[in-house]
Amino acid sequence: MSLTPIPLAGVIGSPIAHSKSPQLHGHWLMTHGIQGYYIPMDVAAEDLENVIRTLPKAGFVGVNITVPHKERVLDMADQVTDRATLIGAANTLIFLKNGQIHADNTDGYGFIQNLRQNAPDWDPKAGPAAVLGAGGAARAVVTSLLDVGVPEILIANRTRIRAEALQSEFGNRLTVVDWVQAGNMFEDATTVVNTTSLGMLGKPPLRVPLDGLRKGALVTDLVYAPLRTRLLVEAEEMGCVTVDGLGMLLHQAVPAFERWFGVRPTVDSAARAAALR
Repeated sequence: MSLTPIPLAGVIGSPIAHSKSPQLHGHWLMTHGIQGYYIPMDVAAEDLENVIRTLPKAGFVGVNITVPHKERVLDMADQVTDRATLIGAANTLIFLKNGQIHADNTDGYGFIQNLRQNAPDWDPKAGPAAVLGAGGAARAVVTSLLDVGVPEILIANRTRIRAEALQSEFGNRLTVVDWVQAGNMFEDATTVVNTTSLGMLGKPPLRVPLDGLRKGALVTDLVYAPLRTRLLVEAEEMGCVTVDGLGMLLHQAVPAFERWFGVRPTVDSAARAAALR
């Protein structure tokens, strides 16, 4: 009698001990009664390709990819989705039965689903968005905001040239603002997003002046440690609608789990509690 192999998945990054994905996927595996495992793997850059080529032979159906490997894995994939190509990075690999590697990026999907779930009255077309940061996370955010109809994006980054690179790629719907003037972006913005690590535990604070925030604007921070960043606390005090960054992590995991394990999980209070455990 032949036994069905136990499906394995995981997350690759360096460092990786801080990742909340193992708790989240472990919760979903248990909830749906799936005999599978999700394993965190700290992999150095020089070992990345060798590890990824080996994993399918060890029973892995796919992996998540996080910092600093999201860009590099695109070169290892046989198939790359349009959104991963546009963002220039992948956070999800699916190991196909024919031996090929399929690369996708679900960060933008997770970002938008988080806003739709936790700020259901948010209208992306209501006015400009202000985005702080121009790194990999910002690329996913900008792509998804343009997709849902935000008319204009004002973007500021500590290194202006990175913001200008995004503007040259995404066109005249992006306007670059000097970092020292970043607070001025908020006066017209109906959506405000911090994609930088500023304000995260162990990182420098976000020192951008917030007095220009509009009452009723949606303000979200991709930082989720702490859950309530200074940006969110002050924005709420000023009458803004605020959404923390944990939901993006939860929602970006949904399509990957479905592809790997054949069940579409639900982002609910139990999933959130599992990630915070």
